[in-house]
Amino acid sequence: MKLIVDAMGGDHAPEEIVIGAALGKENCPGLQILFTGKESEIREILDANRISSQGIEIEPSETQVEMEDDPLCILKSKKDSSMARGFQLLRDGAGDAFLSAGSTGALLVGASSRIYKNKIPGVKRCAIGSVLPFQKPCLLLDSGANIEVTSEELCQFALMGKAYAEDILGVKNARIGLVNNGAEETKGTPLYVETHQALKAMAGIRFVGNVEAREIPFGACDVLVCDGFSGNLILKLAEGMGKFFSATLKEMLLSDLKSKLGALFLKKKVLAFRENFSYEKYGGAPLLGTRKPVIKAHGSSKRSAIASAVVQAERFSRADLGEKIESWIGKEQE
Repeated sequence: MKLIVDAMGGDHAPEEIVIGAALGKENCPGLQILFTGKESEIREILDANRISSQGIEIEPSETQVEMEDDPLCILKSKKDSSMARGFQLLRDGAGDAFLSAGSTGALLVGASSRIYKNKIPGVKRCAIGSVLPFQKPCLLLDSGANIEVTSEELCQFALMGKAYAEDILGVKNARIGLVNNGAEETKGTPLYVETHQALKAMAGIRFVGNVEAREIPFGACDVLVCDGFSGNLILKLAEGMGKFFSATLKEMLLSDLKSKLGALFLKKKVLAFRENFSYEKYGGAPLLGTRKPVIKAHGSSKRSAIASAVVQAERFSRADLGEKIESWIGKEQE
């Protein structure tokens, strides 16, 4: 398979993106990488790090989408940017999946646009599915793409999340939960009360009801459904708490000689604890609702996170979820 990678997207582009993609390629036999971006810079990074060009191509693009740009720019003023070029190549069959650490808004516009012809028919809105890095991973969607949603869209998120959790994360008969401020069916805004009843009535999903935020880290469900505003708050809080716990634990274990000696015996467990809270473990978030996989890597991703995102994109592409999601969405609309 061939993965298109936006080499210019992200806070640490292009160096960390190029090196990370090359590292991820090593873990995926037969994978080819097609970079979009400034060719001279990409080649300089490959040469400086002695990365073999075998299985690596470059599609030149001299402009890039900046984080402060209007997301619609990839359809208008920056149709020649590295991100826009990636979507063009995906549309034209030059690659099987697309990975970018660039602007989330622009990536969503590209994935949803009729120009790039990648959104699954029947899908109202694409959603970002982020894996919350707890001991028992939970797929959260939407985690930032859609601030305002309808009950129908939330139900579609549940179906798309179920497909990804079962086929990519290996969850059997995934449990679907709805974010809310109470477990009772009558809790929440009118939208969430309506969605609760709709999910409860849906055939083919294992709906476990409302899930309060405090229950999320304890494996209350496998797929957590909500609007993008709530989801992004949950995601950022989880990331922040992970960093807080890691920093606090480090300070505690290095506070005195006895603690340092104890830390030597706990090293493996401490590292495992830190790993559970690291977004780099998964590398990127799938944009669900597209025919061909689109993966959004964290804007601050460095090489290890990009390498993980490449592996994730490869697995996503081979699973061919687009056809399954299209079938399920179609049945719900009948």
